[in-house]
Amino acid sequence: MRPRIRYLILILSTIIAGLLSRHFKFIPLFVGDILWAQMVYFIVRFLFISKPVKFIVIGSLLFCYAIEFSQLYQAPWINELRHTLFGRLVLGAGFLWSDMLCYTVGVGIGVFIDCGKLSTEST
Repeated sequence: MRPRIRYLILILSTIIAGLLSRHFKFIPLFVGDILWAQMVYFIVRFLFISKPVKFIVIGSLLFCYAIEFSQLYQAPWINELRHTLFGRLVLGAGFLWSDMLCYTVGVGIGVFIDCGKLSTEST
């Protein structure tokens, strides 16, 4: 399978899993944060297909951490955006240190899927 198609499938399946994780009450909320970071990893991998994994990891974590720290900024215009579905899914609502750990775990799982035993192709 072509690499970009594979990453597109991984992105879409991660989005579906993330949305489903919010639908079922027995799934802890932090699972969605892990899946969100995993999705970010696959998107960055999709966009920068030829870059080394280290670049993808650093870029993904910087993006995730920047989004989390942006939640400390509470201007009216961005708060209005956060009240939309898009804003809630992409920007989140409130800063939590625990989310930083979830993002690190999510990117780590993304690397494992991408490069680990679950991968069927060499990257």
